Amino acid sequence: MKISILAGVSFLVLNGISASAQQVTGVSGSPEATTTITGKQLPPPYPQFGGVIKEKAAESKAWWAPRVVPPKGAPNVLLIMTDDQGFGAPGTFGGVIPTPTMDRIAAQGLRYTNFHSTSLCSPTRAALITGRNHHSVGTGVVGELATGFPGYDTIIPIEKGTIGTILKENGYATSWFGKDHNTPSFQSSQAGPFNQWPNGMGFEYFYGFVGGDASQWQPNLFRNTTAIYPFQGNPGWNLETAMADEAIQYMKQLKEVAPDKPFFVYYVPGATHAPHHPTPEWIKKVSDMHLFDDGWNKLRETIFANQKRLGIMPENAKLTPWPKELPQWESLSFDEKKLFIKQADIYGAYLAYADNEIGRVIKAVEDLGQLDNTLIIYIGGDNGASAEGMLNGTPNEFTTFNGIEVPVKDQFLWYPFWGSERTFPHFAAPWAWAMDTPFKWVKQVPSHFGGTAQGMVVSWPGHINDTGGIRRQFHHVIDVVPTILEAAGISQPDTINGIKQIPIEGTSMAYTWDRANANAPTQHTTQYFEMLGNRSVYNNGWVAATTPVTLPWELSTKAPPDVITGYKWELYNVQEDPTQFNDLATQMPGKLKEMQDLFYSEAKKYNVLPLDNSTLTRWNAPRPSLTAGRTLFTYSGELSGVPASAAPSILNKSYTITAEVTIPDGGAEGMIVTEGGRFGGYGLFLSKGDFGVGRGKVVFLYNFLDLKRTTWEGPELSAGKHTIVFDFKSDGPGLAKGGTGVLSVDGKEVAKNSMEHTTPITFPEDETFDVGQDSRTGVAMIEYRYDSPFKFTGKIDKLTFKLEPFTAEQEAKAKP
Repeated sequence: MKISILAGVSFLVLNGISASAQQVTGVSGSPEATTTITGKQLPPPYPQFGGVIKEKAAESKAWWAPRVVPPKGAPNVLLIMTDDQGFGAPGTFGGVIPTPTMDRIAAQGLRYTNFHSTSLCSPTRAALITGRNHHSVGTGVVGELATGFPGYDTIIPIEKGTIGTILKENGYATSWFGKDHNTPSFQSSQAGPFNQWPNGMGFEYFYGFVGGDASQWQPNLFRNTTAIYPFQGNPGWNLETAMADEAIQYMKQLKEVAPDKPFFVYYVPGATHAPHHPTPEWIKKVSDMHLFDDGWNKLRETIFANQKRLGIMPENAKLTPWPKELPQWESLSFDEKKLFIKQADIYGAYLAYADNEIGRVIKAVEDLGQLDNTLIIYIGGDNGASAEGMLNGTPNEFTTFNGIEVPVKDQFLWYPFWGSERTFPHFAAPWAWAMDTPFKWVKQVPSHFGGTAQGMVVSWPGHINDTGGIRRQFHHVIDVVPTILEAAGISQPDTINGIKQIPIEGTSMAYTWDRANANAPTQHTTQYFEMLGNRSVYNNGWVAATTPVTLPWELSTKAPPDVITGYKWELYNVQEDPTQFNDLATQMPGKLKEMQDLFYSEAKKYNVLPLDNSTLTRWNAPRPSLTAGRTLFTYSGELSGVPASAAPSILNKSYTITAEVTIPDGGAEGMIVTEGGRFGGYGLFLSKGDFGVGRGKVVFLYNFLDLKRTTWEGPELSAGKHTIVFDFKSDGPGLAKGGTGVLSVDGKEVAKNSMEHTTPITFPEDETFDVGQDSRTGVAMIEYRYDSPFKFTGKIDKLTFKLEPFTAEQEAKAKP
């Protein structure tokens, strides 16, 4: 429905050359010769030898295959996308948070006010790098909820190659900095396979983290496929700055070594997804501005007025009503307001900080003399602002993922250092609704623009002749790939590695760059949306949408309604009503039925079926795993950086951990085994002690989401061999059941303790399973505190996990 013409006429308009005609420079066969390629077959076939071979080299003629380069005039490409930002958050789109870098690109190019995501992280990212709908590339939902259907298995098919692969094979230097939420969780360990990592998807260099979120102070950071720990022993290190430094050095090095080789830099910081982790300088700068002191209701009014003034919203647009499910600001207590303002200040500081670091990257492009030859696409968020902090926010996002609310009064324990490495914070859900002004709803909700509208700015000096202009044409993240290909004069390939490619499903946006086309009709006429069973469809200015039946700020164990019959539908004419204010469903049932039929037609075409509105059951659904079916795990020595998907899971079951260790003369200390860290997890270790006192005690510590720590302590170990056993018997079956643990040393019980609750769903996903050290944050906070990596100074001869999961029959009997 939206297949772009990537070569030929439209590219002739842009660059005056044809993408299909090969261009050869230099003397054929000489070492300096270069060539463009048709790009239909990637990688291109190696050319036939063009020299002469005789018996003697002196009588022969050498010949070199020409080096593949992009078409003349092909620009560098800097593709930037932030995370969980919200349409109305940045100043560029009417928000109160300063984003001067985004302002700069808008002034040099165009602002797009009708550009859309999928409403959730990894689906948007899969669509962005492939130019195809998220279900088409296996990412109908985030990887953590993957199921065994083509639209939902989180595997990007090889017949749907990425922009990284296409540009790399056409002579670009390709790189990816920041968040990778497209590697399936079950393929994210050291064992691979690595074909679904950035390096396996056409990006020659990767520097970033794998998963939905990460601490910016101690992230699960990789260079290519190797875990790195630059934050250890480096106080004040923050990924936002380190990532900009890395990208700047990469571009500088490339242009010094190969000045004529264009780059494609995919730059995707973790900001502003939780945890909100700006530096203290940015916290002070934004807090001193008092941007949020009047609360979320007044903030919406301010943002909307700004949007009208800037022309972001047309004069006929109406501000959608505040939902009854969220509190009005004036109904709050003094303490609630104080906490919520702090949460918003930290969020605002995080966005301003991220925009500043993006500005450093763009300034580096300018300093290299490359700005005039660089297409910059800067997308404000991969979905709407996130309400996943629940109604009151949280100092630790993983309380939300485990279905636990943290009362306001308890959150004040973290108030003085909100945003620091001591917190993993998220703001209260009403702030998310406000950041999506003027629309309804938030992240996770694809039916309404609050979940999908993203402010986007684009610049390319000399090619966009309406600088500072605004574009209202409907577009979607799948349109970015064809736009880049058209700008570069590169065709979509017919085959990649011998695999026939499925056509790109997006539409190039390049037609909007000319001033004469400022008000041209959109060329992207139809687009479906679906996430977690909620759905909508856009067609020629109309939107039919389901009314959400679950609230994104609640993690409910209640069964959802029937995914087909349990939803009400709404209807909007968004050409006349751009904020989805006026529901026409009851007035125009015929039009609504036409749109519903169109949704199901599109759903069949793009792997959206079967529809599934479950969440918790999908989180716990079985999927491919290196640990599937295993109940016995054995390790020795050191091992670090193993993701949860490849580690023994002690959640919701009984288990035994047995460590056979050798202690040297003088004793030992350090971590024997751990998973998780400051914000939830466990550790079996020998204590560090204080000033030499208490060193070497056997300790098992269980950290329940940084809310409560339970410990078992044994004796100091003398030199020689010892066997340590921690045996836990769950009170289950069922989620979050407590239990009793017994710690034994050399066959003798030394401690026994019980827990009322255990972690039900997940330990922090940016932490890992480590043996012989603790690679990121420590599970202890005050008592038994240590500094990572806290390497074990003895020897781990053998470490064994024995898991005792409950049977399906036991689980069934336990259900109410």
